[in-house]
Amino acid sequence: MHTGVIYALAAAILFGASTPFAKVLVGQMPPVALAGLLYLGSGIGLAICYAVRAVLNREAQDKPSTLTARDLPWFAAAVAAGGVAGPVLLMLGLHSVSASSASLLLNMEGVLTALLAWFVFKENFDRRIFIGMLLIIAAGVLLSWDHTAAEGGPWGVVAIIGACLCWGIDNNLTRKVSASDPLQIACIKGLAAGSVNLAIGLALGGDLPETRTVLLAGVVGFCGYGLSLVLFVLALRHLGTARTGAYFSMAPFAGAALSLLMLGEAPDLVFWIAAALMAGGIWLHLTESHAHEHEHLPMAHAHMHSHDAHHQHTHDFDWDGTEPHAHPHQHARLRHSHAHYPDIHHRHEH
Repeated sequence: MHTGVIYALAAAILFGASTPFAKVLVGQMPPVALAGLLYLGSGIGLAICYAVRAVLNREAQDKPSTLTARDLPWFAAAVAAGGVAGPVLLMLGLHSVSASSASLLLNMEGVLTALLAWFVFKENFDRRIFIGMLLIIAAGVLLSWDHTAAEGGPWGVVAIIGACLCWGIDNNLTRKVSASDPLQIACIKGLAAGSVNLAIGLALGGDLPETRTVLLAGVVGFCGYGLSLVLFVLALRHLGTARTGAYFSMAPFAGAALSLLMLGEAPDLVFWIAAALMAGGIWLHLTESHAHEHEHLPMAHAHMHSHDAHHQHTHDFDWDGTEPHAHPHQHARLRHSHAHYPDIHHRHEH
């Protein structure tokens, strides 16, 4: 299995599993404050990982590439959309939507991510990918219609779909900086978004719950938002935005399954029909193959890499032969044909 697919599926499972835990916590504190604690848990946990890695790698020859000044506008906008607005909308939606239904509705993140990638950021797609997305959209509409009729109003569903839109914007903007250190990206996003959301929540009159609940929220945030985001950024680097979003659509199934086990929710027939439609859409993405002759234009960047067909360069420093490694490197013009994804080396036109 492609490395990027493994990263995306692992990110999906971690994020999907966080939804039922957030549903348990959402009644114990205001939604904005909870969103702040989840992201602060993510940021603090990743900051500890970042510090430990720095100590362990202080003698290492190669260092992960860091964010540059050119990356900051993209990254700041990503934090605002996905780190501040998205979690708040999700917590608001969880007030009136069951955890299993909310988990399936989160599939709309992959759809909205792909639509933005295709029509705004001009990432390539084919008929198979498009049909898969139509199946996921149909499942989301079916689930939303059933939920609105059953629970008397659309606002919880609208809030969750709004969160998915925010994360779709975030995903496309984060792709712009995905060659940089994913641990640094996720850590900064967690600390910044968590601080802003928690400050807003407390300013609106919210109170922090007991210490045990705060710690649980921090752990859920570290796993479901922090580690998941690190893996998601790595997947973006390998797969591109739309395909990473499609694989990430596995997240709602993980969340829905855990919701049924944890919370004793009983799924109805509409739930299973929606799940089948979503599974069909994801299968079409998982079985995609994209190959043609293409040209790589000269470019320079820095990221973790091995000396494969796309990295045939010399080093201007003493290299001990360790791979993968990271350093600034130059890509020469190259034309060849092979199966590929729209990763950081395949952003060509079709």
